[in-house]
Amino acid sequence: MMPLVLITGASSGIGQAMALHYARLGYQLALVARRGDAMQAWLNENAISPETYVIYSADVADVGQMAHMAQMCMARQGLPDAVIANAGISIGVDSSVPDDFAVMARILATNVMGTAATFGPFIAPMVARGTGTLVGIGSVAGIRGLPGHGGYCASKAAVISYCESLRGELSMSGVKVVTLCPGYIATPLTQNNQYTMPFLMQPEVFAEKAVRAIAAGCSYRVIPWQMGVVAKLMRLLPNAVFDRLFAGRPRKPRETDKLL
Repeated sequence: MMPLVLITGASSGIGQAMALHYARLGYQLALVARRGDAMQAWLNENAISPETYVIYSADVADVGQMAHMAQMCMARQGLPDAVIANAGISIGVDSSVPDDFAVMARILATNVMGTAATFGPFIAPMVARGTGTLVGIGSVAGIRGLPGHGGYCASKAAVISYCESLRGELSMSGVKVVTLCPGYIATPLTQNNQYTMPFLMQPEVFAEKAVRAIAAGCSYRVIPWQMGVVAKLMRLLPNAVFDRLFAGRPRKPRETDKLL
């Protein structure tokens, strides 16, 4: 039987690129996206055989929807070999603006609780089987907080720590937990950034490296590796030096900024 991979946030960005890479490797696909019509159009454009995929329309921030999706997936396609919690949003927030608290709550619900809701229904079945891989998509933005990026940075720091905790919990079960931290990838999440993005990578290149890291069972990987070096150096910088370096840096656009 062909192996099965489940990917959330599969309708765009790195989720879409990873879906295409896995399809070319001969995997069955369980594709989770809120925009099922966009997902279907993309699959048709890439001539991916309907026999190799199922689309599940669900909001990762809705725990009930994700539990239902998981049951449908296991009944229809079987228990995935790998579950990739990729769905995420990135919006700038300003904690001095009351309206931005709702935006921050949405970021945390999607990026953090969405990861847990994606993994949760599959953990016990994978443990019972004795195999499986859970992949959390963090970010180098989760390593140090960036001005105007508090919601996203906080959410990705939480994803990194959550996956580390889960890895320890499942270490004797045969189920692997992989944390991938992308640097700057040319996707809709980064297209409105008004600042320099070093080592910007195309999503197709990221997907190839990510799939290789997952297959190798890496516990933690920053992609591209150059951003891993930068992230480590940033983590080692004294706060005073870090603050001076990022003083005056352009902020991530807020939700209302996109409407101007």
